[in-house]
Amino acid sequence: MAHEITLRRVGESGDPLARRVLVDRLWPRGVSRERADWQEWLKEVAPTTELRKWYSHDPERFEEFSRRYRAELRDDAHAPALDRLRRLAADGPLTLMTSARAVDLSHLTVLRALLLADEPGAE
Repeated sequence: MAHEITLRRVGESGDPLARRVLVDRLWPRGVSRERADWQEWLKEVAPTTELRKWYSHDPERFEEFSRRYRAELRDDAHAPALDRLRRLAADGPLTLMTSARAVDLSHLTVLRALLLADEPGAE
């Protein structure tokens, strides 16, 4: 069972005891590697560039984006990183981080739902 999973934008403070993981495909602008306040970068779990560009954080497309992203997470390219996140979530508090402005309309909400689900791939 997963512990607490919080969602944050890069630069926002959070639980100092939580494992902080950046889950964006691209490194955030303006953040040096030395100033990064996360312990791990799992870019492989982020949506593909094609899906990210199609979605463009359009709230009207979020439901379809979520469906497509969940399908992507089942492929061989995403599965190992998703499994890594599952292990981290089982080990203790976890903070998923992104540079997206609207965290509630980002891939983080989809990831959190999957990680909190009882069965892998379920929601």
